[in-house]
Amino acid sequence: MPIYEYKCQACGHILEAIQKMSDAPRLDCPKCHKPELKKLVSAPAFRLKGDGWYETDFKTGKKKNIAGDKGGDKPAASKESKSAASGD
Repeated sequence: MPIYEYKCQACGHILEAIQKMSDAPRLDCPKCHKPELKKLVSAPAFRLKGDGWYETDFKTGKKKNIAGDKGGDKPAASKESKSAASGD
């Protein structure tokens, strides 16, 4: 769900609200209770809700380490070959 920022034009109070995109904009300030809230233009933010928001969830085999794989199609070096190369 998107996170929107609002600022009260009456008292200057700034708040964030988690709302559906289809929800009507908030109007009433929670601090001064006047209908002076205006939605601010800011960097988009959203919250992923639920289980399983991980890079490896729907990947199999070589695709699981895409973020750490700089070589594209080349398989990542094994732990043994790295330690042998470093002299451990």
